[in-house]
Amino acid sequence: MEEGATGMEAAATAVIRVDPGADRVVVALRNEVAHLLGWAKTLEVRDVEGMKRATDDLTLLATLKRAIEDKRKEYIGPVNDHVKAINESFKSLAVPLEDADRITRGKILAYRSEEERKIREAEEINRLREEAARREMELKGEITEPVGIVEVAPPPPSRVQTEVGSLGTTKTRKWEVEDITKIPPEYLVVDAARVGRVVRAGIPSIPGIRIWEEEGLRVTPMR
Repeated sequence: MEEGATGMEAAATAVIRVDPGADRVVVALRNEVAHLLGWAKTLEVRDVEGMKRATDDLTLLATLKRAIEDKRKEYIGPVNDHVKAINESFKSLAVPLEDADRITRGKILAYRSEEERKIREAEEINRLREEAARREMELKGEITEPVGIVEVAPPPPSRVQTEVGSLGTTKTRKWEVEDITKIPPEYLVVDAARVGRVVRAGIPSIPGIRIWEEEGLRVTPMR
């Protein structure tokens, strides 16, 4: 910390560990990993005794994995904690800002939607009145009353320019499912996460999906 830092600056400063490659424990772990990798490449499993030797090696590997993960957390844990705290602080600023943005945009879009509704309604009134006048002309050969055309207001501008910025409108295509049975197969995606859960839970079969078992190994280090 720089000399003369205020108490607030000191409270807001965190010291984190970096460069794990220079850590003596990490160096030792790396050497052990290299040794076990070389041993794994030369290992031969041809009988039960070979399986026992391999089991010993797998146990050492499992223990080493745990040690490496613990060491990684020593470095990452404090960093993640600080990142989380920083994100929360900025989120408290961003969320109300996004709310203000959403509310303002919503009011502009609501105004535009209402104005466009009024235009459509006026145009429909005019269409109906013109249709009624045409039908009266066909029936009586004359129009007994003048056709009162409703004034159609101009649409709201699609672009607004002010001294500090500008606003423009966009069109975004949206979609929703109306009838899943009519969707082409190429647009349907298998829910892999859900299928995986029910397969692991023991479901015997799913139409269109092959389910099988593969043998694996579970290594349990002795404590």
